[in-house]
Amino acid sequence: MQRPQQYRFHQGDRVLPFAGSEYDQRLGGLRAIMDATGVEAVVLTSMHNIAYYSGFLYCAFGRPYALVVTAGEAVTISAGIDAGQPWRRSHGDNITYTDWSRDNYWRAILSVTGPGRAIGHEGDHLTLVQSEKLKAFLSPSRTVDIAPATMKQRMHKSAAEIALIRAGANVADIGGHAIRAAVAEGAREIDVAMAGRDAMELEIAKRFPDAEYRDTWVWFQSGINTDGAHNPVTARRLQVGDILSLNTFPMISGYYTALERTMFLREVDQASLAIWQANVAAHELGISLLKPGAKCSEVTAKINAFFAERDLLQYRTFGYGHSFGLLSHYYGREAGLELREDIDTVLEPGMVISMEPMLTIPESRPGAGGYREHDILVITDDGAEDITHYPYGPAFNVVG
Repeated sequence: MQRPQQYRFHQGDRVLPFAGSEYDQRLGGLRAIMDATGVEAVVLTSMHNIAYYSGFLYCAFGRPYALVVTAGEAVTISAGIDAGQPWRRSHGDNITYTDWSRDNYWRAILSVTGPGRAIGHEGDHLTLVQSEKLKAFLSPSRTVDIAPATMKQRMHKSAAEIALIRAGANVADIGGHAIRAAVAEGAREIDVAMAGRDAMELEIAKRFPDAEYRDTWVWFQSGINTDGAHNPVTARRLQVGDILSLNTFPMISGYYTALERTMFLREVDQASLAIWQANVAAHELGISLLKPGAKCSEVTAKINAFFAERDLLQYRTFGYGHSFGLLSHYYGREAGLELREDIDTVLEPGMVISMEPMLTIPESRPGAGGYREHDILVITDDGAEDITHYPYGPAFNVVG
């Protein structure tokens, strides 16, 4: 039996997060980037860019995937282990490569690009090994890193994307209320986290019955575990007076949204209350600054000044906000739209960004713990719409 290097395995109905016209518009933007940079074919390898331009969110498990875009084609390249699923979830064509011989992945890509072309790639994702294979198999006349340009395109959300992000924010709020109801003395962090995750997954399935369900999660932290924003859930049991951190993260077709709130179990001491109130005030200040024409670095400077006046700036741990869209904790990030000192991006209508100040007070000081609030805002023509509705602050979040 002669086994093929690649084949097309197309079965079932197409099911995508967005209409075909949405993907055509995105591909039109990518082809405009190609024209501007003199690129003849693009080989996208990241989960976020493949999903953005095709709808297909791959599961690598150590295998490489791609989306190859030329002037007339858009073809996802997937592994045989996935059978027809990548085609059902892709806008455009799909080629399956086999693993009967090494590098059939690159042979499948070559079948679309042809040799000797000007190739666009993602410099922030392509490994050294795969970069060498790109050169060996495609023999490019030249290569161009188009990752920054694709990131800039993704930073501007379409109406359809904003609708999906809005739904995600609603789901995050539902998870937050489920967590609040589960908080009790003696409960484990993992128990509370599961309550929030289950509520969100059920709501996503209700709202999006044709979606693939994956990656929704919760970080619910207590006591010392609140010191880092991304600290994993543990089996620590909650105690009266604990500072708590509620973090819900629904994932809908690769689109990430979030809700984060400071909470206390049953009672809060005066030192903690003062820091909490200062962080809430910084949060409200930050929300007021997010509008068209605002520069990320300038927003950051104003919140820095607010904390410095209160001798709290030294407890800030990271930037004050970031973009939303196709991103998650293990892939993707629109780093050009973050509220940090080194980002000078100007906010424009259609961008989506969080406001999320955080202070971490060391265990040796009164009010020890991590304090953070997080809302998602859509930049509009004349301001910003806050699409997070779960209440923040002591009046609602001293619980249990």
